[in-house]
Amino acid sequence: MASLLLAVIYVAFISLGLPDSILGSAWPVMYKSFSVPVSYAGIVSMIIAGGTIVSSLMSDKFMRKFGTGLVTLFSVALTAIALFGFSFSKSFALICLWGIPYGLGAGSVDAALNNFVALHYKARHMSWLHCFWGIGAMTGPYIMGLCLTNNLTWNSGYRSIGYIQVVLVIFLILSLPLWKKFSTKDSSSESKQRNVLSIKDTLKLHGTKNIFIAFFCYCALEATTGLWASSYLVLNKGISAETAAKFASLFYIGITVGRFLCGFISEKFGDKNMIRIGQATIFLGIILMMIPSIQTLPLAALIVIGLGCAPIYPSLIHATPTNFGAENSQSIMGIQMASAYVGTTFMPTLFGFISNLIGIKAYPFYLVFFAVIMFVMTEVVNKRK
Repeated sequence: MASLLLAVIYVAFISLGLPDSILGSAWPVMYKSFSVPVSYAGIVSMIIAGGTIVSSLMSDKFMRKFGTGLVTLFSVALTAIALFGFSFSKSFALICLWGIPYGLGAGSVDAALNNFVALHYKARHMSWLHCFWGIGAMTGPYIMGLCLTNNLTWNSGYRSIGYIQVVLVIFLILSLPLWKKFSTKDSSSESKQRNVLSIKDTLKLHGTKNIFIAFFCYCALEATTGLWASSYLVLNKGISAETAAKFASLFYIGITVGRFLCGFISEKFGDKNMIRIGQATIFLGIILMMIPSIQTLPLAALIVIGLGCAPIYPSLIHATPTNFGAENSQSIMGIQMASAYVGTTFMPTLFGFISNLIGIKAYPFYLVFFAVIMFVMTEVVNKRK
């Protein structure tokens, strides 16, 4: 039963990744149809992120009341409704309105499933879980691209992914008995031991502030690397836009492939050492990026940074029950996810303002800043343990 339920969770994480990256691939066409500036993509992105942050913070209450299975089902269904809402929208205002359920659907399921796997499965499954998210995140833009290159509208792309989400909703409905059986089997241990913590109480636990900052810094680094890689390669290294775009995409492929490979070694090295290996690899990648005059090095550096990112996020999540106790993990997990989304949402935008002031050359130094703070924060938690 545990293996079958794990397969359900993997499928759910594909559905979580599918809508995450399609706005960027569709926006060059979308903004023209709405007659709005291209910069308005940031407004939509922040609305979606705001909903995700709110639902992440509320995930502990939802979990206590409805359980992991129902929260996952409702969240995926909410995302499907939002995708259809996008597909039928005729104005920018409606896109903003549908962005609210779009974001709300992601946060709770992310926190719920991450905590469930951290509590009940081994480290390798956490790495593979986030590998499946990467599969979804890569598939979404591909589907949108197929629609746009076959003379279909961006609306068709959103609708196609909405149909996939509906299939996944049906799949999750059929899987509800599995969640109920698992919940009944597990009720004598986990549910009786779980603490109900407010955000204020969670912040009082020793080490939680450090781990929240670590999540914030990791996601700030990952999102900034992905968003500004092409611009840095073109403007600072003199690499062609076509070549830069290809290697910027390899950053995400490096993360996805790296997480698949990490699944085979994570239990041997443990969460703490996997995080350290990832951080060391990121530092190596940034150093390669800083070396002047050799054009091939910054291209390779992006792949190295992607491989370094691969083990950190899954290992940080999987270590939560070990670091803070299984009874506290769900309360902490929601705030960890919220911290991650804040870093993803605002820090790449902040670098845009910084690059306007001092130039795109600040890119690797900006990444080093977050990498150093992340390293310090995780080591503080390790010493506490």
